[in-house]
Amino acid sequence: METNGRGNQEEPHPQHHFVLVPGLCHGAWCWYKAATALRRAGHRVTAPDMAGCGAHPARVDEVRSFEEYSRPLLDAVAALPPGERAVLVGHSHGGCSVALAAERFPDKVAAAVFVAASMPAVGRSMGARPPTSKELHQENPNIPGRPVIFGPKFTAQRLYQLKSTRVQELTLALSLIRPANRFNEDALMTDEKLLTEAGYGSARRVFVVVEDDLGIPAEFQRRMIAQSPGVEVEAMTAGGADHMAMLSRPEELVDLLLRIAAINGV
Repeated sequence: METNGRGNQEEPHPQHHFVLVPGLCHGAWCWYKAATALRRAGHRVTAPDMAGCGAHPARVDEVRSFEEYSRPLLDAVAALPPGERAVLVGHSHGGCSVALAAERFPDKVAAAVFVAASMPAVGRSMGARPPTSKELHQENPNIPGRPVIFGPKFTAQRLYQLKSTRVQELTLALSLIRPANRFNEDALMTDEKLLTEAGYGSARRVFVVVEDDLGIPAEFQRRMIAQSPGVEVEAMTAGGADHMAMLSRPEELVDLLLRIAAINGV
């Protein structure tokens, strides 16, 4: 325990556990700046690769369902010690996996944070029309939907368009992004009864609007917010952040996450 210089002891800052979920075609690698800053601040960080993405060993044609795609996150949340609750942070398509985890394990979720992410509403399906991206041939006919990959032009102009991420981070992304499936036709994604008030709806939800996002424009982000009354709203506006806010404005995003976690002693 530290002292304040006058001999009085100060209580240590509480440690939070953040679970960082990447978006489509990306892996845990895209969180490296935010994860490093959170750990340096004394917090725990788990950043799983979704099945078939990042460093996960499965190929896209081996991941048969949205449940299987989200399994690394579901397993991480299920494995939390009794009484521990984590802050789940979903980016882009990762918001759907966060919603599924919150539905399955509401007692283990301190907050579900959606950073320019797909945020489904209770009583509605999670399926959504994909953004402009290149569809690939489905090698496995037993898997619903076609895999997609973000092409170099789309990645540069819609996801990593700001100078703060345009050079080094774009080069990194083009080296590491992998094909992934949105599973829009999957049974879980089309089930309007999947997300309930007692499960997902009972979790504290926070949406972080990224104003300069061209991948999921702010107007569409606010449309999702309007479908879920009671969701808390934060915004990233200082200096601008593109779709990859954790890379273009990591300090601002980390400050937001810490503030969210500190509210109500999360």
